[in-house]
Amino acid sequence: MSTEDRSTTEGHHTTDDRSTTEGRSTLRKLAVGGILLAVVALIVTVGLLLREHAPGNMGVGFLQGAAVGLLALLLMVWRLSKRPDRATTFERAWSQTGDERDDAILTRALAVLGLAAFPLTSVAAVAVALGVEPSMVFALLLFAEIVVGGVAFVVINRRN
Repeated sequence: MSTEDRSTTEGHHTTDDRSTTEGRSTLRKLAVGGILLAVVALIVTVGLLLREHAPGNMGVGFLQGAAVGLLALLLMVWRLSKRPDRATTFERAWSQTGDERDDAILTRALAVLGLAAFPLTSVAAVAVALGVEPSMVFALLLFAEIVVGGVAFVVINRRN
């Protein structure tokens, strides 16, 4: 057995392994950057279309909500890359960098949200049928679902 074979079997990385890993990391960062730029372009396009054709301030609201979401996503990515030891359970679970516990908590919270989505949507449909402004109903439905998901995640995280 040569020295290089022994170092590989003992878990040490060779120079070729490092260059391959660095190449994958660079490629991964480029892919994430490209996807992020495509998402931003799509959001801006949809927001401008909504601003031009949708009723009320729907386009502006969409763009503001998307901006807040993107800032939260960038903050989460920054926290995970700079201080992964201080990342929250939600950040680790959402980015798929956590352990099985983090994944299980997110899965359970999303299951609760899925169960609550049907009755919440039914209430929204009844409200629209009774003549309530549909854009307001949809906004309240979205906020209600965000609250249900957030509360479910916090409660399940505290219990486990």
